[in-house]
Amino acid sequence: MAFEGSCHCGEVTFRVDDQPPTTAISCNCSHCRRKGLLLSFVPAEALTITQGTESLTEYFFNRHVIAHRFCATCGCQPFGSGTAPGGTAMAAINLRCVPTIDLDSLTIEKVDGAKF
Repeated sequence: MAFEGSCHCGEVTFRVDDQPPTTAISCNCSHCRRKGLLLSFVPAEALTITQGTESLTEYFFNRHVIAHRFCATCGCQPFGSGTAPGGTAMAAINLRCVPTIDLDSLTIEKVDGAKF
């Protein structure tokens, strides 16, 4: 069962061909903490940008291994991309950009990204 999301202004929309997650990662790195991201990781091929590819821009920091992709119009970061430790291409979905997911029902895993 797929799920869909968007940036705040709706310029960028996406679809994830995977089961809606029941868990999310809350990272305390300087980037995630400031943005309040709740992330779920899926294989890169599960993510399809359905609208607004041309409106996306990227931000890299620290080790420059994650492309934090955000809408150039509203600044919202609906997802990012990178590789898992084993080398598999992954997408990091910001679950706050998926309106059908009940954030209060998610099991939150805290990650100490500030120490990476």
